[in-house]
Amino acid sequence: MTTPAAPITLKIDFVSDVACPWCAIGLAALAQAAGRLSGQVLLDWHFQPFELNPGMGPGGEDLLEHLAAKYGAAPEQLRQTQQQIAARGAALGVVFSPRRTRIYNTFDAHRLLHWLGEQGAAGQQLAFKQALFKSYFTDAENPSDPAVLLRLVREAGLDEARARAVLESGEYADAVREREAFYQERGIHSVPAVIVDGRHLIQGGQPVEVFEQALRRIAAQRA
Repeated sequence: MTTPAAPITLKIDFVSDVACPWCAIGLAALAQAAGRLSGQVLLDWHFQPFELNPGMGPGGEDLLEHLAAKYGAAPEQLRQTQQQIAARGAALGVVFSPRRTRIYNTFDAHRLLHWLGEQGAAGQQLAFKQALFKSYFTDAENPSDPAVLLRLVREAGLDEARARAVLESGEYADAVREREAFYQERGIHSVPAVIVDGRHLIQGGQPVEVFEQALRRIAAQRA
């Protein structure tokens, strides 16, 4: 009897922002693509920081006003785009709530993700990233609010005391900024950016099929 081949592990550097809807779509699509390759390919997830609005204050800004000023888009065009995003998300099981009317600074969320990347157990960084996306996009919560972040940490079964210490101390701030600069210097100026095995770039919130084909091709090159 032939012994089945062991799954090939691909390292995924998922460069993204908590407040980026296409990042939530891209993560859901990539996770579903990996599910289609169960037993053949395993993903080793690493979440890397990217801030769409690094200078934004703690109170955030009105979402549509912010997008209009940033992209010069008319209100009707913005509404159509939001509807398209909601439809793409719904097809993947990602709920974009109409109650989400503000956009926020996400630096502290990135510091907690970096902490989990450094000290967390396998799967914890991925689970927390997914919880952050749900909190902001589905529950319309403020990802810059320490109380929200600590509640998500607690609900995920993570070390709340350690997370509180990270938030109150400013720990990992330099590390997050270094990672942000690293990817921007390498040409990553829009997200999501999915880097496989440090060499293969897949840009944008692609459909499940596109991610699946890319993972199959890269895994075949490794076989």
